[in-house]
Amino acid sequence: MPSRLADWDKRHLWHPFTQQTEWARRDPLIIRSAEGVWLKDARGRRFLDGVSSLWVNVFGHRKKELDRAVRHQLAKIAHGTFLGLTHEPAIRLAKRLIEIAPPSLSRVFYSDNGSTAVEVALKMAYQYWNLRARKSKTRFVSLKGGYHGDTLGSVSVGGIDLFHARFRDLLFKGWQVEPPRCHSRPPHDKAGRNPETLDPRFRGGDGMEKILKRHHNQIAAVVMEPLIQGASGMRLMPRGYLAHVARLCKRYGVLLIADEVATGFGRTGTMFAVEQEKVRPDFLCVAKSLTGGYLPLAATLATEKIYRSFLGRYDEFKAFFHGHTYTANPLACAVALANLDLYRKEDLLGNVRARTSQLAAGLAPLAYHSHVKEVRQLGLMAGIELVNEKAAGRSYPPGARMGLKVCDAALKRGVWLRPLGDVVVLMPPLAISEKETTFLLDAVAGAVEEATR
Repeated sequence: MPSRLADWDKRHLWHPFTQQTEWARRDPLIIRSAEGVWLKDARGRRFLDGVSSLWVNVFGHRKKELDRAVRHQLAKIAHGTFLGLTHEPAIRLAKRLIEIAPPSLSRVFYSDNGSTAVEVALKMAYQYWNLRARKSKTRFVSLKGGYHGDTLGSVSVGGIDLFHARFRDLLFKGWQVEPPRCHSRPPHDKAGRNPETLDPRFRGGDGMEKILKRHHNQIAAVVMEPLIQGASGMRLMPRGYLAHVARLCKRYGVLLIADEVATGFGRTGTMFAVEQEKVRPDFLCVAKSLTGGYLPLAATLATEKIYRSFLGRYDEFKAFFHGHTYTANPLACAVALANLDLYRKEDLLGNVRARTSQLAAGLAPLAYHSHVKEVRQLGLMAGIELVNEKAAGRSYPPGARMGLKVCDAALKRGVWLRPLGDVVVLMPPLAISEKETTFLLDAVAGAVEEATR
């Protein structure tokens, strides 16, 4: 049966971010079940889920409390429109999100995924200025190397040429700034980093300040991933840069959109990454781990100031004309509530901090490997950048597929990973145990050694 399924897959499916010619030559891994941090394929083999099923899994697969929440809600209603109706799981979840979010945020708008959460924030920011009769403020500033999703608005503020350049003629115009980089960040202070502590490389002015100073009358918002850019290869920003950008936004009257789709819900060691520099954005975009990896759900959190600008008489047509068929799906909202309950009960953030230290210690020797350019990590987000010649800084040619070769070698050792080019990504479930983390680290070290030999 697995061989027949593989044949049907190759004959009928079109996979995302996948060169199908290459896919057709490979034996697809058909996942049949999962439990905890482990996946089981159609042949009965077990693999540690080293990328949290694309960065979404929190407590592991088949978590009984989350399974129960879905079954309980399914006995009531699976879906009902949110246009003209409301329901208890969405109401309770919105209240919970506002309780844990930065204090500036008070309103929740639901959508389906990270890309749509960012689209909502972009359109809200645009309409906000329009309603305030500031109709020239129609442009956005984003960071080079940023990734905010694959719908056209989100692509317009994306900064990865490999993904975005081909669609340039379809996109709206804006400005992109090269963020300062760093190789590592010190462990976060539980009380929050001092926002006045700026890296000397951008103290006193940088690309962001130049753009905002010159064009702020045209700029609706800055959109950025806080602290770390995930899809560009776990690119870290130095301490203080996020707070620096937030202050510039306030100084020049520009809104700030924090895209926490990847970093939110504890992935970096705090519930939200913006907490680490005491930043209060105008919009916070969340998805991925919101439901613990169970069902698609996203949310755009906004300030009361933004919300109130949309209020008025019906015939003023100030309402936000945007929505999705499955907005606030009751099943997804119910499991998200159960997921957030578990954060409290199981001290998940404590485990993240412990595993962060273990991951850092385990990855440290790889930084000296002759074919590793750099190891970058923040919380339970890590990237190992492979290089052909370390001293010369020469990369592997794209056709060498070295990142994939390392992941194939890891698969033989019982770990499923997916690379970003020649960056091997580690994003394990947040509840991963010490023993399981050791297994992951041993497999990755062995895989890098084998593939680059």
